[in-house]
Amino acid sequence: MILRNGFDLKKYIRTIPDYPKPGILFRDITTLLSDLHGFRAAVDELCWPFLKDQIDFVAGIEARGFILGGAVAHTLGRGFIPIRKKGKLPYRTIGQDYTLEYGVDTIEVHEDAMKKGDRILLIDDLIATGGTAAAATDLIRKSGSVVVAAAFVIDLPELKGAEILRKKGVKVHTLVEFDGH
Repeated sequence: MILRNGFDLKKYIRTIPDYPKPGILFRDITTLLSDLHGFRAAVDELCWPFLKDQIDFVAGIEARGFILGGAVAHTLGRGFIPIRKKGKLPYRTIGQDYTLEYGVDTIEVHEDAMKKGDRILLIDDLIATGGTAAAATDLIRKSGSVVVAAAFVIDLPELKGAEILRKKGVKVHTLVEFDGH
């Protein structure tokens, strides 16, 4: 996808075959993040649709969502909330379980990070099957807050993660799509 300003983000995203296992094409955004213009374009485009929206906080999913989410929060002039894997936050937390290919995992947020009615923009680098993003949506809602939208640099549409979020009533914004897993 060529962005509004003619910038092609795809050329800054490296594809690594057979990682983390055979048959997977890993979309590596570290090459995008290390490029001054690529990183700026990605952050600007993640923010663009939400410049006029009422957003109280930006929440980022561990770990690449922290990098992007922090930059988006700074650009929008909002606070940042980290959504972490279980056991990584030092204060009292609320958690949400979600299913992985071979088991269950849990994400958490500090119990006082959001309050009822807060409007949250959820950020991560990639939407694939949607499991983690759906769990983050449920976690935000469990706190009484509202998910305004979820934004990702990359969508893997064959895996239908964005569809899962839309079925939960979440507006989804992505910058580029890649075929395959």
